[in-house]
Amino acid sequence: MTHVRVAIIGAGFAGIGAAIALRDSGERDFVILERAESVGGTWRDNRYPGVACDVPSHLYSYSFLPNPDWSSVFASGGEIHEYLESAVHTEGLEEHLRLNTAMTGLDWDDEWAVWRVETSQGGYTADAVILAAGRLTEPRIPEVPGIESFRGELFHSARWRDDVELAGRRVAVVGTGASAIQLVPRLAEAGAHVTVFQRSAPWIVPRPDREYSDAERASFAADPEAMAALRSAQFWEGEAMFAARAGDPDAVADARAEALEHLHSQVVDPALRAALTPDYEIGCKRRLISSDYYPALASGAVALEASALASVDRGVLVAASGARVEADVVVFATGFESSEQPYAALIRGVGGTTLAEHWKRGMTAFASTSIHGFPNLFVVNGPNAGLGHNSAVYMIETQLQYILGALSHLDAFGGVLDVSARAERAYTRMIDRMAAPTVWLTGGCDSWYLDPRSGRLTLLWPGSAHEFRERNGTFDPTPYRTKETHVAPHPLRVQSVR
Repeated sequence: MTHVRVAIIGAGFAGIGAAIALRDSGERDFVILERAESVGGTWRDNRYPGVACDVPSHLYSYSFLPNPDWSSVFASGGEIHEYLESAVHTEGLEEHLRLNTAMTGLDWDDEWAVWRVETSQGGYTADAVILAAGRLTEPRIPEVPGIESFRGELFHSARWRDDVELAGRRVAVVGTGASAIQLVPRLAEAGAHVTVFQRSAPWIVPRPDREYSDAERASFAADPEAMAALRSAQFWEGEAMFAARAGDPDAVADARAEALEHLHSQVVDPALRAALTPDYEIGCKRRLISSDYYPALASGAVALEASALASVDRGVLVAASGARVEADVVVFATGFESSEQPYAALIRGVGGTTLAEHWKRGMTAFASTSIHGFPNLFVVNGPNAGLGHNSAVYMIETQLQYILGALSHLDAFGGVLDVSARAERAYTRMIDRMAAPTVWLTGGCDSWYLDPRSGRLTLLWPGSAHEFRERNGTFDPTPYRTKETHVAPHPLRVQSVR
């Protein structure tokens, strides 16, 4: 059994970023365990036509690994995937990477103060674990009566089927979230006969995208400070949007007016416009950006069914309105299992308690990173670490700063770090107080940001991104209980990846 100082679970933005941060701090004894055959996380998995990021490219990248060659303001999914693959190569992470290696069990050994990591390719022990498994990894397909009787092709947008011919076929897209509004115009362009099942209309604002010129890219390469200035400007533009989420009446009104003007300018038909007008406050669900979704619907190339898919009768899809739609292909753009993370059932902490049991009322963590009863385990991009208005990469880097501080503390003082239950509860209460006035709890919608079991905001940080860094960017050992470990040579440390 191989022993490592740190095991990283997952090779998306969080896992690759963690590996670079460890290497830059001088740590060499770590592995990155990735269940798939390549790195990239969500940007590897999502390959549907039109997939792209809705955060500007220069902001949606590592601050310590800027890319002057982004092709446009908003990068495509494929380009982001290439960026992450390049990061692994340029940062020399291949020797630490274990592809096709799924974590199948993670158990805390209290006697020897190590994590026992079981994988599809054998076992490891680790002094510390960085859980970078992501929260948008397991596609969610709703339970629809009769779905097993469907005679055509059926798949989720995150499991795209390149082998399915779509031109000339009747394609139903279920859902109107971020993936759907990118996918639908591309399907129409490909000659598919598209019907969209809309459970609730999304708020959509224009997408100010354009390609960067050769001269601009050359300028970024020659002047890194100019690129950093652009990133900073984009960050603060994003921060300015938080006021609408926080419930500021003027900011909410301005955001609503921008979205309604966009809708009115692109959809002339009053009946269609009414069907596309949301019945909840802007920002309550994810605000989407698109300049071609409304035109696709208004053109007549795409039919809107303004109700949810209720049942399936072989080749016929039955809407909640009673409408019957014949289809050859069904694409579910219905999101992911975000509230109840599948990996949580595989992780056992002190006393054998699973993380799923600890999170039975919703995900919680101190500093959005550490969990009581799960020593030396650090979750990146987990409970209350997401954003609805700015870059997730900024949040990931903040958490990595915190984790490096925790690991440095372990190096200096030894022992085991287990955050106290009291500290985790206090942090959770603070999150609830911050969330109470926000649009996510007051906007009149049912979103994936909320845990359905408790109604709590568990996925998003209910503040600005820079506030998250101010509060959670520096490790403080005070809320942690430290336990000394054995001083004798560790019997499990038979091998090392150093």
